[in-house]
Amino acid sequence: MSDQQFPTDNPAVVTVGLPYANGDLHVGHLRGYVNGDVYARALRRVGQQTAFVCGSDMHGTPIVVNAGEEGVDPEAYALEYHETYAETFPQFNVEFDNYGHTHDDTNQELTQEFVRSWVEQDHVYEKEIQVGYDPEADQWLPDRLVEGTCPYCGERARGDECDEGCQRHLEPGEIEDPVSTRTGNPAEYRTREHKFLRLNDFQEYLQGFLDRLDGTDNAQNQPREWVEGDLQDLCITRDIDWGVDYPTDADDEETEEDLVLYVWVDAPIEYVASTKQYTERVGEDTYDWESVWKLGGEERHGTDWDDDWTDEAGEIVHVIGRDIIQHHAVFWPAMLRGAGYNEPRAILATGFVNIDGNSLSTSRNRAVWADEYLDAGFHPDLFRYYIVSGSGIETDVDFSWDRFAERVNGELVGNVGNFLYRSLLFAKRNYGGTPDTEISDDVRERIEDAIETFEDAVDDYELRALADVGVELADFGNEYIQRNEPWNLVDDDPERAQQVIRDCVQLSKAVAVLLQPVLPEKAERIWGQLGEQGSVADVPLDAALATPPADFDEPTELFSQVEDDHIEGLNDQLQRRVEAASDDEGDEDDEGDETVELEPLEDERIGFEAFEGVDMRVGQIVAAEDIADSDNLLELEVDIGIETRQVVAGLKGLHDVDELPGTRVVLLANMEKAELFGRESNGMILAAGDDADLLTTHEDSPLGTRIH
Repeated sequence: MSDQQFPTDNPAVVTVGLPYANGDLHVGHLRGYVNGDVYARALRRVGQQTAFVCGSDMHGTPIVVNAGEEGVDPEAYALEYHETYAETFPQFNVEFDNYGHTHDDTNQELTQEFVRSWVEQDHVYEKEIQVGYDPEADQWLPDRLVEGTCPYCGERARGDECDEGCQRHLEPGEIEDPVSTRTGNPAEYRTREHKFLRLNDFQEYLQGFLDRLDGTDNAQNQPREWVEGDLQDLCITRDIDWGVDYPTDADDEETEEDLVLYVWVDAPIEYVASTKQYTERVGEDTYDWESVWKLGGEERHGTDWDDDWTDEAGEIVHVIGRDIIQHHAVFWPAMLRGAGYNEPRAILATGFVNIDGNSLSTSRNRAVWADEYLDAGFHPDLFRYYIVSGSGIETDVDFSWDRFAERVNGELVGNVGNFLYRSLLFAKRNYGGTPDTEISDDVRERIEDAIETFEDAVDDYELRALADVGVELADFGNEYIQRNEPWNLVDDDPERAQQVIRDCVQLSKAVAVLLQPVLPEKAERIWGQLGEQGSVADVPLDAALATPPADFDEPTELFSQVEDDHIEGLNDQLQRRVEAASDDEGDEDDEGDETVELEPLEDERIGFEAFEGVDMRVGQIVAAEDIADSDNLLELEVDIGIETRQVVAGLKGLHDVDELPGTRVVLLANMEKAELFGRESNGMILAAGDDADLLTTHEDSPLGTRIH
């Protein structure tokens, strides 16, 4: 990677976290893919050679389990979702240069090459661990393929978690009466040798890597606690027959033939494989994958390289969800380093997408699905604009049909569309197209400022600014045309009228150029209405200042108003789905006349000054992780506006870990730091009762607001 401003002489690749081929896409997924597509298009707009690649994640135990439930083999099951994703992404104008999957030959071969490199460099070792086993079928069983009884609450549980009862983490061998979910046979636990990647070999390198890494603050800062403490080595093999086989020729000693590689080994390597496939399709003269991923076109190994030669390599930018920062900022650079490959230049970790102020929940059907949006008849560019411009990339976005309509109608219909239509229509009817004069100095300067803002946004990875710059230019154009009223100047001051409309046509062209990464299809329509040749996607950024064609046809309106009754119908549809899903789970919230035994009030009172010394802040959980050795503790990352705190809280078994990110809470910020299970806890989350009912605020107070 380099630290130069874009464009650089090195080719770039933009990747997005691989969708897991195990379910339908929703707006939470789409946020990452749209952001990646926008950034790839913006890089090309500033002149950076760029490939945008991705692929489906086809492996892992959940796919095996779900395929078994449907009576199909895992490959057929995953391929069906892969093909659905490949068809869906273009419907949101997400256009990958290559979209592969982790089970194709290219990825399997590259993955095994990576592992052989680690073994050759002595980064891999063996260790015995406890693994489930079906003696009758002579078959090893991953945790998710073992079911039995929880020893703590007696409910049905799987091998690693009591998911239907007390939610406790279960260590291998703890579950009672274990049974293989594949055969129904009794299971037992036996010791088994597995392969581990020695991450401690890369600790010093990873600390330097994080100092060099560009991107979002969360991707740069969250991993520091992992790489500055004791790095736990990564188990890179699994007992399952679906995945990329561990290369048996990599070790001197004999390796079990039924070991496959952990899904988080072959999944990120698909970034490399997909780039390679793109080169194989277009040719090295068009795009050379090795010049991006391999340093100087050659693999380099070891852990003591100098850093000064990294400018030779390409610019790798990963767009991911913040729940997989550790995998991309710790595991992945170590994997690349051990195999002699280039490191990422930037990691952009997006926030989550909430639905109507609540966390997105697929189990409760509280989600807006990709096909649901398309079935509603809305143009894909409207979603792209809403999801990119709604907040900074690492901040959560709330998807609401009401807010969607409000922003489309106000910002796109009322601002951008209104300016373009009135400007081009006036130009066509009065001058046949672009008036024959030069643009004014003030408007040229305004467009130059917008171009500079666009370039800065690319260098700073500010995707929201990429959406805002074109809209703000249209807003300037609306104010400009309204202030000058050219319709009143045509007779009284025809030269001034001509100048105003010439400026407005130029502004319209600049809007098309600047908004193309976010609104690619709509920008193409503007380009065509201006009578421009070719595609707006192929022009450089300074085309915003090039003279538009002298003649063009009468324009049509670019956007349509979103009607209230349409939105009401979509809101009703979503509400019915959520209620139906809640009913299916049982009426858990209806406790009838159950008497709650309350604790008595404290007799000792405190003064106002003592209360004023308590610093409580509005916060939001941004990440949640199970502490494996504890019965009731979770490690949380809590954003309190000023900073993000690590907090250890006794919420395990009381809250769904996957649904905690995005939850707003109240944090006692000046609580003394504590160490629990080897983890520092910097604050206390406030909750009520034995069920840990999390306290929050009624309205959306900004994060970091002090509670009085």
